[in-house]
Amino acid sequence: MKIKDVYVHKISAKLEVPFKFSQGWVDKRSSVIVEVVDDNGNAGFGECLCHGQQSPHLAAAFIEHCYKEEVIGKDPFDSEVIWETLYNKSRPFGQLGIAVNALSGLDIAIWDLKGKILGMPVSKLLGGTFRNKLLAYATGFYRKADGVYPQDAVEEALKYKELGFKGMKLKVGFTPEKDIEYIRAVRKAVGHDIMLMADFNAAYSQADARKIILELEPEKIYFYEEPISPEDMEGYKAIRNLTSSFIAAGEEIFGKISIKNWLSAGALDIYQPDVCSSGGFTECKKMAAIAGAYNTTIMPHAWGSGVGLAAALHFIASLPNTPMSYEPSEIFLEFDQSDHPFRKELINDTIKYEDGYIYVPDKPGLGIEINREILTKYQV
Repeated sequence: MKIKDVYVHKISAKLEVPFKFSQGWVDKRSSVIVEVVDDNGNAGFGECLCHGQQSPHLAAAFIEHCYKEEVIGKDPFDSEVIWETLYNKSRPFGQLGIAVNALSGLDIAIWDLKGKILGMPVSKLLGGTFRNKLLAYATGFYRKADGVYPQDAVEEALKYKELGFKGMKLKVGFTPEKDIEYIRAVRKAVGHDIMLMADFNAAYSQADARKIILELEPEKIYFYEEPISPEDMEGYKAIRNLTSSFIAAGEEIFGKISIKNWLSAGALDIYQPDVCSSGGFTECKKMAAIAGAYNTTIMPHAWGSGVGLAAALHFIASLPNTPMSYEPSEIFLEFDQSDHPFRKELINDTIKYEDGYIYVPDKPGLGIEINREILTKYQV
C-alpha cells in the first residue's frame, strides 16, 4: 500500500461583512485542504489552518514544492517516519511557522487515510477515546464597521447563552480602557454562571496586560488568551501569577521542542496548540504528552473549516485528563461562530452540536464527508 498522489485545494471566500480583531481587518476566510490518495483509491483529508490574514498560497506552496515529492510512494502507515523526514528536510529553512503549518495538514490527511483503510476513527488510532462529546465555548465577538460596542457584544453573548453555550470567548485588544468596559458589560449581561474568556491576539505590552488583568479580577475571567506577544516568554511568566484566572496561549507554539521550552519556563497555565498548524496529530500528541509530564493542561485552538473542527475533536477526544481523577476539569472545544462559508458546507454538516456539546464523529478516519462541490466553488 502506497501513497499515490497529494492534492492541495486552496479555497477562499469573501465575507459579506468584513470583521476586525486586534491585528486588523479580515475580509475573507481561507483554508488549505490537503488530500492524500493511496493506490487503492482511498482518500484522506487534512487542513492547514489559515489565520485571519494568512494567504492559502503559503502552505500550499510548501506542500507542492517541498513535501509532496517526499510523500508519494510512501506507506501511509509510516506516518511517524514521514513526519520526521519532512520536518528534518525543512529544518534549515522552517522549524516554525508555515513549514509546520503545512506539515500539519498533510499529517492530518495521512491519519484520516489510515482510519478509512482500517475502518476506525482517528481518535481510536491515537490511543482511544476518553470522551465522545466535548463542552464547547463560542468564539465570536469580532468588530463590524457599523457596530456599536459594547451593546452589540451583549446581544451576541445573550444569543449564545440562549443556544446553550456554557462558555464564550470575547475578542478584545482595542485599548485597555475599552476592553475593561466591554468585558464588564458582557459579564453583567450573562451572569457569573457563564465562563468568559478574553482573547487579545497579542495586542498589549506587559504593563497594559497587567492593568487589564488586575482591574478585571472581580469579573472572574476563566482565561486570558495571548494578552502579549508570543515571543515574550518572560512577559508571560511575569503576568501569570497576578490573577486567579488562567493565562493561555500556544496557537503560535510549534512542535514538541517549542512547548518543552515554554513548559520548563513555567510560562502558561493552559497551552493551545492548533492541530492544523502546530504539527498535526503526530506532533501534537507528543506536545500533549510533554505537557502531561508537567501536569499542565492542553486545550487546543480551533478556528478552521469543518475539516479542522473534526481534527480538533479527535485530538481532544484522545487526550487524558491532566491529572486523571474521578471528577476532572473538562477540556473545552473552541467552536468558532464567526462567518465561515466552509465550516458546515464543506463537510455536509456532519458534526453534531446539541445543548452546549459537540459530539466526536465515530465513523472511520475523521468521520466526515467532503463536499467536493465546495472545494470547486471556492477554489483559488
